[in-house]
Amino acid sequence: MTFFTDPSVWIAFVAAVVSGGLLLWPTITGARTGGISPAEAVRLMNREKASVIDVSEPGEYAAGHIVGSRNVPMSRLEVAPELPKNKTLPVVLVCASGKRAATAAKALQAKGYAKAVVLAGGMTAWKAANMPVEVVATPA
Repeated sequence: MTFFTDPSVWIAFVAAVVSGGLLLWPTITGARTGGISPAEAVRLMNREKASVIDVSEPGEYAAGHIVGSRNVPMSRLEVAPELPKNKTLPVVLVCASGKRAATAAKALQAKGYAKAVVLAGGMTAWKAANMPVEVVATPA
């Protein structure tokens, strides 16, 4: 009966409960993993050579996009030569709000891009984080 009075048993029990609670916290609070933050996207671009694919329509892309991103609209995603050849590197998918990008991420993951991730909140979140945006000038 010393099992219940041994302090190391209680410490292990408390540690297990706390770690389990931390793992379940997002589910309990209803939080969703809607992708990565703009800061995490920048980290992936700078440190892991992530490609940024904007799945917006060409007009949306021209109005403002992440510097260095490539425009591959959803309608061309399956046959786009602009997709990175190296499927082991991260791919950050972007659209206006993140909804189309989530669909694109699933499609690319099915094509073997294991590190395809979505920019949570899309260009709206990118602009809100005061990250640089490039605009394509229209000819006058």
